[in-house]
Amino acid sequence: MAFVLGEPSFAQKLVDPNSVAPEFREAAVKRRAEQIRQIECGRKADAAKVLPRDRTAYLTVCLAEEGPNPATAAAKPGSPVSD
Repeated sequence: MAFVLGEPSFAQKLVDPNSVAPEFREAAVKRRAEQIRQIECGRKADAAKVLPRDRTAYLTVCLAEEGPNPATAAAKPGSPVSD
């Protein structure tokens, strides 16, 4: 009965930057920002009533429109890190 009423255990929880070691805090802040972007795009897909078969494409476009992922922006060609 508790399994039915509880939160799904496979859902990923939002990262709390205050609960990680100081040396990992910057990465936790970036991860939390990315998680919030993904959640917002998921809400937009729900509001637009996107079909499940089209959801991945919709989310990909939504995340691309909202700006680059800070974690992958440095890995793109032409960036100072990759040269």
